[in-house]
Amino acid sequence: MPMLLTAHRSAAIHLHTWCSIIVRPSFSIHQPISYFLPHPKPQFLLKNILNFRRISTRAFDVEKNEVASDRDEKIEVGSQLGDSNDNGSIGGYNDDKYPSGEFVFREYNLWESFTVKLKMLFAFPWERVKKGSVLTMKIRGQISDQLKSRFSSGLSLPQICENFIKAAYDPRIAGIYLHIEPLSCGWGKVEEIRRHILDFKKSGKFIVGYVPAFGEKEYYIGSACEELYVPPSAYFQLYGLTVSASFLGGVLEKVGVEPQIQRIGKYKSAGDQLARKNISDENREMLTALLDNIYGNWLDKVSLAKGKKKEDIENFVNEGVYDVERLKEGCWITDIKYDDEVISLLKERLGFPSIKTLPTVDYRKYSRVRKWTLGLTGYKDKIAIIRASGAISRTRGPLSVSSSGIIAEKFIEKIRSVRESKVYKAVVIRIDSPGGDALASDLMWREIKLLAASKPVIASMADVAASGGYYMAMAAQAIVAENLTLTGSIGVVTGKFNLEKLYEKIGFNKEIISRGRYAELTAAEQRPFRADEAELFAKSAQNAYKKFRDKAAFSRSMTVESMEEVAQGRVWTGSDAASRGLVDAIGGLSRAVAIAKQKANIPVDKQVTLVELSRPSSSLPEVLSGLGNSIVEADTVVKELLEDMASLSGIQARMDGIVFEKLEGASYANVIFKLIKDYLRSF
Repeated sequence: MPMLLTAHRSAAIHLHTWCSIIVRPSFSIHQPISYFLPHPKPQFLLKNILNFRRISTRAFDVEKNEVASDRDEKIEVGSQLGDSNDNGSIGGYNDDKYPSGEFVFREYNLWESFTVKLKMLFAFPWERVKKGSVLTMKIRGQISDQLKSRFSSGLSLPQICENFIKAAYDPRIAGIYLHIEPLSCGWGKVEEIRRHILDFKKSGKFIVGYVPAFGEKEYYIGSACEELYVPPSAYFQLYGLTVSASFLGGVLEKVGVEPQIQRIGKYKSAGDQLARKNISDENREMLTALLDNIYGNWLDKVSLAKGKKKEDIENFVNEGVYDVERLKEGCWITDIKYDDEVISLLKERLGFPSIKTLPTVDYRKYSRVRKWTLGLTGYKDKIAIIRASGAISRTRGPLSVSSSGIIAEKFIEKIRSVRESKVYKAVVIRIDSPGGDALASDLMWREIKLLAASKPVIASMADVAASGGYYMAMAAQAIVAENLTLTGSIGVVTGKFNLEKLYEKIGFNKEIISRGRYAELTAAEQRPFRADEAELFAKSAQNAYKKFRDKAAFSRSMTVESMEEVAQGRVWTGSDAASRGLVDAIGGLSRAVAIAKQKANIPVDKQVTLVELSRPSSSLPEVLSGLGNSIVEADTVVKELLEDMASLSGIQARMDGIVFEKLEGASYANVIFKLIKDYLRSF
């Protein structure tokens, strides 16, 4: 995928739109729109402004013979664009074409039960679980789509989901007690967790939720539980969702910095944050559509879970309810109880009223219980799961840690090993990435396409798979996304800073001696573009966009004209992307596996073994992080700093979508504005 905003080596200029879909200020999970970093750091923005670096434009070279090859090797897709319908979508998709992948709980027969009990006798000591135990899991904060090593901090979505499945079949587990607190992950992961709660309930075991502090996102998960409790003093804010955008145009004008932006695609808003002082009509339209999709989905799912009309749910939200008693009266929750009271209730339910401590096993310990112990693996047919999570870079930096984003050279090694192996019948590539290095994205696209020529390859999208992330998915034979996955973002924006006025203010001078008419195109930040330079810059950006758009069209078996209608830098939710031919089916990893089985001619009801090929290795910082909270925090800061440094090299292909901010009730924009304010005071 060509670049969304390119930067020369370590000279990246960060373009941020601080857009957030929030639950309320106290529990806001903001999402900065970033082109270079998963988590934008204020110090890097200030550093790059002070360093007076420039942005360069480059694009993928798609030769004519490659285009012809793409025409001959069109990938089979599940949807074709048609006439526009009443709701503005360009076409529809046939959801019945693919198996649903719905979880079906199967009772073990006598022999299988005996085998499982026998395996438990030979289980490792750390896999021992007392019969009648309750699995306790605390779902809060950030949730990674990658597997975590034993010493890693934080939660892992694959392990959370696997725990639900294991607990459903584990005869030692009586039920689940789920603590849900403010989350800083996307709606795609939230949907996956909620789906696994509903699947677990099919086992007949209980699942009880406890939410001491929550907003829409946390309640969305909790509403799927069989019972839901809150303490009398619970913090809850079901007031609706908002989206906001902040702009630095006025601030940079005062500083003396003029961003010279070339934006190709009317919805491409990457440069707006620097060049504009307010939101554009196109950006407002896009963000409004995303917000409507998320809010509408929330209303639909909650009304279904609580047996209420959608209008009643919306009226409740608009009332601004703040009294916990109203939640109970309206049947939004089961009851108002403290944590210890819920535990006492569970002890009585399990017939242990006299014992002092409820027998439990926590998330981390239960994650170490192997599926083999429970008879959930060992099937003949194997499907490989390759996870690609985080920002995309071509090579690993000298200081980067093992879990820092998608390293193309490592990813390609996995792809090639699977292609050469006869063990795996199909492959599911799980993508959770806003993009990154454009060259790396293209190299991975090529390897995935070669793999898809030898065996079925299905792409499964998590929170976000846009720009470089979508570029990877295009090579698969089918793309599966959650309803609220953020995807698409097919567009180009590039530019440079004209620092002429700033240099005058601070008394700085720069002289350049050059050879070649356009040698100073991106090197001369002390002056604006000449007319011929501006024309070349615009043509280069247009060329980058056309190659990106055309490659996407060929990959999706669409005409260029049809792709143009859904490209132009627009970010779509999974459901909207499906109706427009960018995605084939709606669902989670289980549906992607079912489609992989279908394409590999494996009967839908036949069990397969899923082999995770992205197993983590414990780095020294991860081992040390287990020593205490202070080290965990320091480790996190160091890792993020290293990731930032690693992501600053090469051409970037990053989505201008919504990326969640980690801070609660605060915005990175506030921090950055404070830094700029302090900077201005220094003059």
